Amino acid sequence: MEFAFYFASGIAVVSTLRVITHTNPVHALLYLIISLIAVAMTFFALGAPFAGVLEVIAYAGAIMVLFVFVVMMLNLGPASVQQERVWLKPGIWLGPVILGALLLVELLYVLFTHQSGQAIGHTTVDAKAVGISLFGPYLLVVELASMLLLAAAVTAFHLGRNEAKEQ
Repeated sequence: MEFAFYFASGIAVVSTLRVITHTNPVHALLYLIISLIAVAMTFFALGAPFAGVLEVIAYAGAIMVLFVFVVMMLNLGPASVQQERVWLKPGIWLGPVILGALLLVELLYVLFTHQSGQAIGHTTVDAKAVGISLFGPYLLVVELASMLLLAAAVTAFHLGRNEAKEQ
């Protein structure tokens, strides 16, 4: 499992560097999805399947779909059609497809060569343990984080209003 951890970590670092270095937002989003899936693989390798599943569902699934829709909505107009044709050439998908295929090969290797549930630390953190931690000693931190996210949402709404743009 150490191989799986280091391999997924390497892919996460490489794809995150590609996110930072790309100026095209569509390319950056593709590499960010691969990076988030690689981070989920590291969670699985460390024995935290609940955190890995949450990473895939919440970040790689829901939030990245939202980011893709936002990028698509911001590129309105006739000039964006030509720009999207340039962005969506078949060669653009080569990097994310290679990194995603490497993660798939790693997943298949781990599934078929190691015992089920084996982790690096030889312990598995399940959903009940996460819930007890979040709503036990870390309750104040969780509530402060929720208030911070609420404040960020209210600020984003205020800054994005049409009335604020007209002033």
